[in-house]
Amino acid sequence: MGIKLEIILVMSIILTIIMTTTVKLTNNVDNNITMHKELEFIDTTFIEVDQENMKANLFATYGVRDSGVLKLKNLKYHSDSIHKLTSDNGKYHNNILYLDGNVTLREKVGYVYTTHHANYQQKKEILTITSPFVAHMAKNVIYGDTLKYFVGQKVLSATAIDATVYTVEK
Repeated sequence: MGIKLEIILVMSIILTIIMTTTVKLTNNVDNNITMHKELEFIDTTFIEVDQENMKANLFATYGVRDSGVLKLKNLKYHSDSIHKLTSDNGKYHNNILYLDGNVTLREKVGYVYTTHHANYQQKKEILTITSPFVAHMAKNVIYGDTLKYFVGQKVLSATAIDATVYTVEK
């Protein structure tokens, strides 16, 4: 009986050695899969500051940065010159904020501009509206096809203007 048990143990040890030397265990990573998303966030506020104070802030409910382009949903932008700039969708690339869908610009004192497509050059503080727009302040209303607004200087240039402007009597 002792001999049969020894033969079974020797055979199982030999079988285990053969199996462990022939089986190759590797952890292969598929090199063909590449990730494109550099950053993804939900309900985030970006704050731009210099050495002295806050310059601007931007809030978005969802955003993703892909290949250097930041795509945003439901964004709200605020700066020293702009009370509120809102849009359904936005894309930030090369210091230009491209806005699409229900774009609204509210000045601190002045007009409220609404359109569907616009872009805002942050460094130069220029809002360019590329689709028909409406601007209103109290009873004053301006309709137009395109608009270029220099926010810091409060200078506006527009095409195909149709306006109703009420003046103050002195």
